[in-house]
Amino acid sequence: MAKKAAKTPVKSAARKAVKSALKKTAKPSPEKAAAPATAKPAKPGDGTGQIRIGIGGWTFAPWRGVFYPEKLTQAKELNYAASKLTSIEINGTFYGSQKPESFRKWASEVPDDFVFSLKGPRYATNRRVLAEAGESVQRFYDSGVLELGDKLGPVLWQFAPTKKFDPSDFGAFLELLPRELGGRALRHVVEVRHDSFCVPEFITLLRQFNTPVVFSEHATFPAISDVTGDFVYARLQKGEDSIETAYPPKALDAWAKRLEAWATGGEPTDLPRVDAAKPKKQPRDVFAYVIHEAKVRAPAGAMALIERVK
Repeated sequence: MAKKAAKTPVKSAARKAVKSALKKTAKPSPEKAAAPATAKPAKPGDGTGQIRIGIGGWTFAPWRGVFYPEKLTQAKELNYAASKLTSIEINGTFYGSQKPESFRKWASEVPDDFVFSLKGPRYATNRRVLAEAGESVQRFYDSGVLELGDKLGPVLWQFAPTKKFDPSDFGAFLELLPRELGGRALRHVVEVRHDSFCVPEFITLLRQFNTPVVFSEHATFPAISDVTGDFVYARLQKGEDSIETAYPPKALDAWAKRLEAWATGGEPTDLPRVDAAKPKKQPRDVFAYVIHEAKVRAPAGAMALIERVK
């Protein structure tokens, strides 16, 4: 019988203060302040969520002349990438703060229906006591993240491979994540990379917070496909640059079927799960990124997947 997680930790005064400060200080531009709370919900009426597929970042010299046309200027690379993909994972936010004008500029260079995901700062996740990450979380949202407007998708909180599962402390971290700011609903997803997270207690905790865990297709990181939130997030990291589309056609076919299964409220039957309990069946948005180490063929792999799920 699956072991139940401990009850959600009681919020401390410090965590309450941080969340209160976030609501007061993380404000979007006036023209965006009236935007309705939205988290890019699944399409109504047709029983399926939106599937968004992309890559990590858009500035990568080896893509020039391979993915990007030879004479394309670097200033136009984001616009070009966004015309071929449906999402991009922003990595720069993991390493340091960005400026509000940068977020506004990025939002202005992509199509209306394009959505970015972005990494939360490492200063929040690479620490011994996660419950003390409040100031880092607040600083991140104060940096102008909401300037992305409707193009703001999930925030990925990535943990080091050495970080082990501590139910109480991890629950305290989840409590720090704001679920709504400036009239806009926010989405969060966690990427854990230590085997100690492969326990039903972790899955139960995530479901309490309606927070997905990244399905990481990686040579060494744990692969957890349990659905724990109202969307699904996958990072495909086994591509090879010796293959024109990063993955062989049969592998891409298989991934297209998995993405479609998630979008229609089901679950792939060929991926490892931790907990026997099944989530409520409902349409879910899906975000998938082709991100292998050398990544020269990652854009081609993402585009090949997009064609398969149209």
